[in-house]
Amino acid sequence: MNSPTKPFAVINPDAPATSLEAKQPHIDNGTQCYSKEGYFSRDYMEREWQHIWTNSWLIAGVTSDLEKVGDFFVFDIRDESIIVTRTEEGVKAFYNVCAHRGAKLVWDERGNRKVFVCPFHSWSFHNNGDLRRITDEDTFHPDVVAHRPGLTPVACAEHAGIVFIHMGENPPPLAESIGLPEGYLEAYRLDQMKVVRHVRSEWGSNWKVGVEAFYESYHLHAVHPETRGVMGDLNVQYDLYPNGASRMIVPLGQPSPRINDQESVNEGLQLMLQEAGVDPAAFEGTAADVRRAIQQGKRERSKRLGLEYERFEDGQLSDSWATGIFPNVQIGCHPEAVFLMRFLPHETDPERFYYDTMTLLLPAEDPDYRPPGWMGLPEGTDVSGRQRPETEHYSIEEDAGLGLVLSQDSALLPVVQKGMRSRGFKGQLWGEQEQRLRHFHVELERRLGM
Repeated sequence: MNSPTKPFAVINPDAPATSLEAKQPHIDNGTQCYSKEGYFSRDYMEREWQHIWTNSWLIAGVTSDLEKVGDFFVFDIRDESIIVTRTEEGVKAFYNVCAHRGAKLVWDERGNRKVFVCPFHSWSFHNNGDLRRITDEDTFHPDVVAHRPGLTPVACAEHAGIVFIHMGENPPPLAESIGLPEGYLEAYRLDQMKVVRHVRSEWGSNWKVGVEAFYESYHLHAVHPETRGVMGDLNVQYDLYPNGASRMIVPLGQPSPRINDQESVNEGLQLMLQEAGVDPAAFEGTAADVRRAIQQGKRERSKRLGLEYERFEDGQLSDSWATGIFPNVQIGCHPEAVFLMRFLPHETDPERFYYDTMTLLLPAEDPDYRPPGWMGLPEGTDVSGRQRPETEHYSIEEDAGLGLVLSQDSALLPVVQKGMRSRGFKGQLWGEQEQRLRHFHVELERRLGM
């Protein structure tokens, strides 16, 4: 494939090949234009269920929600509901159905139980899946229950503070399936982070339209013009990894090359300085100096609070490492907080999906230490990490209060979804700023063809 005429950014040209910040070698994913049917075809939706959703490692939740033995949460995807729980032997997962008549066993989203009791006939199960008690067992023929019917297990594994499940048979090793280099996610210490907000909202498009919107910065200047003063949207480094994983390093704390004023320290840059512990009123540099000042401010904070930011490259302290894990995840990685986003298919409608997002914060005793303002946490959000908030649920008609940028996305995606149905639209034409989308679709089609 011929290279694009415009060269793409490398955030740190001096980064050694072993650095997580290093630019990855080019991957030629071709120039194919894929069919648009996958965005509204019910047959395609069923193929995805059989080959993708039930045959991939999926992020079910985070380990900080399973601190004590008996802690559990429920992960729902389409018609399946899965209990993930911490047992005496470690974290395990089971289908959320009673072995007796198939009733849904657990209705709460999370809690602490060492015994699960079916609400239909009171059969009970230990949280390790073993059968505990059959109500009126002497009324059953012994041959019917001789196998001591427990809960049906689901493959479950932990990585870097994240809990994954796999519904298929003989799943491949998790670490290699993720596709990211060793130490990539571990550096952020998600296992020590606490969920400070969890929102599940319904959006009006296919789930892949959601993934695609978050896998590129090409649309920022048009859809989110307010970001132009603080995000280098044309200075983005794109990296592709095995198994459909990818990332884009979006430099923050610098104006977009699309705007003329590259000198003034605008209001947005001043806010970023303040969030990093730098007094904007005393700052004497230009816009070109802000990103470096943010890095230095966070290093000083780390020394003061013992955050051990020595494990991070300078760029990780200022930039957004927007990291994709196939099939349906984008993780906005920052040293103090992580934005964990999942794009989950609707139960029946291929033109709707659920945007499930958790904001996780690494707790520290400092009143100025909190998730970046652009993460859109509502005023008054408890960021102490002491209390796990309930999941907020919003229908497609409701405003989920996710902040301006995400509200803009949720309004635009249904328009894109409708336009893709037009006879005038033949299929997506991806540029190299959208190379993560092509990489995603190459892996998607590979899996569907297996």
